[in-house]
Amino acid sequence: MTNFVFFGTPYVAEETLSRLLEAGFTPSLIVTNPDARRGRGMELQPSPVKALAEKHDIPVYTPETLDADAQKKILSHAPEYAVVVAYGKIFPEELIQAFPKGVLNVHYSLLPKYRGATPTEAALLHGDTVTGVTVQKMVKELDAGDIIAQKEVRIEPFDTTIELRPKLIDAGANLLVETLPHYLDGSISPTPQDHSEATRCGKLTKADGLLDIDASAIENWNTYRAYKEWPGTYFFKDEKRIKITDATLTPEGVFEIRKVIPEGKKETDYTTFQT
Repeated sequence: MTNFVFFGTPYVAEETLSRLLEAGFTPSLIVTNPDARRGRGMELQPSPVKALAEKHDIPVYTPETLDADAQKKILSHAPEYAVVVAYGKIFPEELIQAFPKGVLNVHYSLLPKYRGATPTEAALLHGDTVTGVTVQKMVKELDAGDIIAQKEVRIEPFDTTIELRPKLIDAGANLLVETLPHYLDGSISPTPQDHSEATRCGKLTKADGLLDIDASAIENWNTYRAYKEWPGTYFFKDEKRIKITDATLTPEGVFEIRKVIPEGKKETDYTTFQT
């Protein structure tokens, strides 16, 4: 099996790495973010990818940045290619160019649509009925590399990020495992993206979750779906933040809020909150 390095950090990457290992693709090195403080005790904890690597006795490297020293250490393993899934750091062009067979990245949209950090959220926010996954060959420009393989994923009418993201992770992992042997033996010719068709989606902030209760029902429903996992949706009443924890779009086309958490209080039915 051709020698490669895997770059990834959160559970999205951990699940993809797990699928690679099951299929017999074992990296010679795994690069992930340094341990971070999490939970109520704010104790240092490894990333999900690091935890999986240690379970399988695979060497792990956790550089703060991909500087010259980090690149030297990574390339000392003589990798032919790299796989990147939600790593969280910008790749220097010299590192991209250092892998003879390139750097493959799994992106959760049908590129060139929704280049950027939040493609799953963007698809829901725009009311799309179909999205997908792309295995692309990384270049310096964000998500602009040649397409190696793609697979469509249907968005069900009541999918939120909580339901849609696992489907995309699963589809991306399967597509990567199916595609790698054909890419490595040269039977797949990467296809350039049509850059004129590119759309972009940036990082989210908590402010993105603010709803205008008087906006259209479909606009609020799609915002709720897109931000269900994070940052969540909310509105203000009497200068107090009201977080929406459960909502739906009724058959009559009404955005129906079911449960909320008023600022400083516990979750309650929206009808009870209104009285």
